[in-house]
Amino acid sequence: MGPYVTQMLGDFGAEVIKVEAPEGDILRGIGPHGQQRMGPLFLNLNRNKRSIVLDLKSAGGKTAFLKLAETADVLVYNVRPAAMQRLGLGYEALRAVNPRLIYVGTFGFSQRGRYAAEAAFDDLIQAAVAIPAAMAENSGDIPRYVPTAIADRSVGLYALGVICAALVARARSGIGQAIDVPMFETMTNFVLGDHLYGETFVPAEGGMGYPRMMTPERRPYKTRDGYVCCVVYTDGQWRGFLDLIGEGDLFDSDPRFVDIGARTRHIADLYQLLGKALEARTTAEWRRDLGAIGITVFPMNTFETLLEDPHLADIGFFTEVEHPSEGTLRSMACPSEWSGTPPGVPRPAPRIGEHSREILAEIGYDAAAIAALEQAGVTRGTEWLP
Repeated sequence: MGPYVTQMLGDFGAEVIKVEAPEGDILRGIGPHGQQRMGPLFLNLNRNKRSIVLDLKSAGGKTAFLKLAETADVLVYNVRPAAMQRLGLGYEALRAVNPRLIYVGTFGFSQRGRYAAEAAFDDLIQAAVAIPAAMAENSGDIPRYVPTAIADRSVGLYALGVICAALVARARSGIGQAIDVPMFETMTNFVLGDHLYGETFVPAEGGMGYPRMMTPERRPYKTRDGYVCCVVYTDGQWRGFLDLIGEGDLFDSDPRFVDIGARTRHIADLYQLLGKALEARTTAEWRRDLGAIGITVFPMNTFETLLEDPHLADIGFFTEVEHPSEGTLRSMACPSEWSGTPPGVPRPAPRIGEHSREILAEIGYDAAAIAALEQAGVTRGTEWLP
């Protein structure tokens, strides 16, 4: 969450300083180049940031951290609040040095409930908000996690909005504040926005789970030469689709099609019909024929074909950049498009402590003081690998 929301802030032009322990972010060690502490997960989450190493358990590290906070707009932390308190870096300590600071905690659970002290990570939160249970019901298989860090990244996206709103509030009031962005509550809202369903009403009017999303028949459909996504949704789309496959009479004669409520109740049957029909033609034929009547059909990508997607090629989404230590890297563009103040060219993800001396000098440490902090193990610089 923390790396993702701060990457987006950096993409939008914020100056982001990443404070790392002497051993560095654990993500540095995952995947190719992990032995150099520059693995792909780290590289893809930490562009547009500078890295300073500070041992926050030391007096010197804490002092330097507080000096950084004096001129900061926002502090984002990604550990449990109790850990920040143990370090002496709770909100009261930070507010004392900078009353305008927006102090944002991204962690597992609201501090007002019984889970407050629990650790959390993406898989745990997915399970806690019933995503694997929904996957099992949907697939008829065992519970499984979504194979991407959907909780971390969704909560990071929400935190971005929270931070922007807090900055607007501060611009009006002149005063900062502390904001908690807990994963469990954020993702409960995210999931139950669809699946609270009948329990939205008191007393309940039906069960939980949006039927269209819960049916096992909601899936990419096989064509004669591949798989596609095809969503037939409105009255006009269903009428047009049934006409196209020679079953036009069904729309007026079959009560399952009478309106969107009836279609939702019988969605498994209708998606079975859809899936069976799509097997008869090629992907290109369905894109042509269904596109002509206003129904979008899109081929299913794999990771590999996504990399070669022609639309992304049209807009130059993937580019090759030179990293000072890691050589040529594939970079993804910032997905938003701006008419007046577009984000600048991204900076590569930093080496551990690459900017330690530079940042310390900016907040008032002279060369001798920086050397003393290095000698004491409070900070460290880095040299590029050959």
